[in-house]
Parts: sequence; C-alpha cells; structure tokens
Amino acid sequence: MSWIGVWLLVIGVAAIVVEGAVAALWSVRIARRSREISVRLASEQAQLRADVERLRTALAETQALWQPYRRLLSILRHPLAIALLQSYARRRAVVR
Repeated sequence: MSWIGVWLLVIGVAAIVVEGAVAALWSVRIARRSREISVRLASEQAQLRADVERLRTALAETQALWQPYRRLLSILRHPLAIALLQSYARRRAVVR
C-alpha cells in the first residue's frame, strides 16, 4: 500500500514531462509558422506599398491631364448646368 503513493507520483511526473514535451513541440511549430507568416506579410506589404505608389503616380498624372479642363468641369458641375442637361435629356427621351 505504501508504494501506491510513490508510483502515483512517478506517473504524475511522467505525465507532466510528456505534456511539457508536447507543448514544446507545439511552441516550436507555432514559432516557425509565425516566422513564415511574417516573412510573407512583409513581402505583401512591400507589394502593397509599390501598388499604392503606382496609384499615386497615376492619380497625379490624371490630375495633370485634366488640368486644362478644370474650368469647364466646374461650369458643368453648376446646378443650373446640370438642370439644363437633364432637361435636354428628358426632351430627347420624349422625342424617341
């Protein structure tokens, strides 16, 4: 009867050691996976930054191309001009 306590202690310690080994293996896997993900994320961020820079360049180019038409666009955005164009569109729809 006195040896039951000793064997329970040995089994408990063995179970703790096995659980520690399994936890260590999982930790190593998670660390490796997180490094892979961080490398992939860094490359995706670099690609995203390059895409944003290309978009900014294209936007600046578009603004430069539309510069001569800025006054015309401001006139066309006036509420009276919009109403006039809608009136013409309604008349054209009735004629058809």
